[in-house]
Amino acid sequence: MLRNHFETEHNLFRDAFRSFLNKEVVPHQEEWEEAGVVDRSVWRKAGEMGFLLPWAEEEYGGTALKDFRYEQIMCEELAAINEPGFMIPLHSALCGPYIAEYGNAEQKARWLPGIIRGESILAVAMTEPSAGSDLAGMRTTAVDKGDHFVLNGSKVFISNGLLADLVIVAAKTDPANKHAMGLFVVERGMEGFERGRNLKKLGMKSQDTAELFFNNVKVPKENLLGDAKGGFFYLMNMLAQERLTNACGAVAGAEAALNATVDYVKERKAFDRPVAHFQNTRFKLAEMRTQIDVAQVFTDRCVMDHNQKKLTPEVAAEAKLFTTELLCKVVDEGVQLHGGWGYMWEYPICRMYANARIQRIFAGTSEIMKEIISRGMKL
Repeated sequence: MLRNHFETEHNLFRDAFRSFLNKEVVPHQEEWEEAGVVDRSVWRKAGEMGFLLPWAEEEYGGTALKDFRYEQIMCEELAAINEPGFMIPLHSALCGPYIAEYGNAEQKARWLPGIIRGESILAVAMTEPSAGSDLAGMRTTAVDKGDHFVLNGSKVFISNGLLADLVIVAAKTDPANKHAMGLFVVERGMEGFERGRNLKKLGMKSQDTAELFFNNVKVPKENLLGDAKGGFFYLMNMLAQERLTNACGAVAGAEAALNATVDYVKERKAFDRPVAHFQNTRFKLAEMRTQIDVAQVFTDRCVMDHNQKKLTPEVAAEAKLFTTELLCKVVDEGVQLHGGWGYMWEYPICRMYANARIQRIFAGTSEIMKEIISRGMKL
């Protein structure tokens, strides 16, 4: 289906980013899968090319491209090559905006240039062993000690957990108020900040997902973003963009899985004819084609609404829910149509299947998305 919401400058940006991925990422994907982490050098190369925080002001080294379509393009191109470890969207569209939105002038000047250059890699630490989608249930605490806070607790499933140089940590700041929390920037090397093992996962094998531990970490007041009790609302305000980012990657992932499956069934034969010639195959592919087109139109509309600051949390939840559920359906059908080869890691559809499953869980589970949507319906 023809998409008409990109302009010439977006297409040029896509060409440049695709070329960068083909040169600097694709040749190393198997190596990164084996290592469980991408090479730090690719972050610096992305920074040199202007692909990190493209929306940031020029005074910090950004290009001031305040248009979410650029973030959408990078989500789509990373999904097209099935690269889950090099998480530019996490760095640029999820973490960076916290500093830009809630950081003061000194904090922006201190951190943003290195973040934009790819020298300081970002992560955000919200999820805990006993608190996932329920942020109010977190147990990590930050106690005010005058000129600093003392941070104690642990986080789990943290993407970029090993590579991150700056981790935005959510922590409770008032025991009497479950919604009172702050966002603290914990820097690599701070005493008491420890990283656990690189977690073994079903998919996303090139992504360094880790446990983080904070044992009496002294965090200077200068590393607090915004108000010490406003972190819960800061997180809520950013979740719509996070879920839109998920949607952009999910629908692009579904497109990539469909394309891989179409290519396979055209070549693979059963009973002396291509698998694509069977009615069941054609009908399955036609259904997926239709649903992906519908999802793409809706996602594109959400991107344009977000550019105009009109995207609501409920609609962002709809986009995340629909596209991630669709992605998992498409990769599952793709594996089925590949037959036994679909279960082999050497085939892209197998890796897509493994990488896709988490999409219905992180950034809020599908069940939480339904809760948000239903609340918007006044139910």
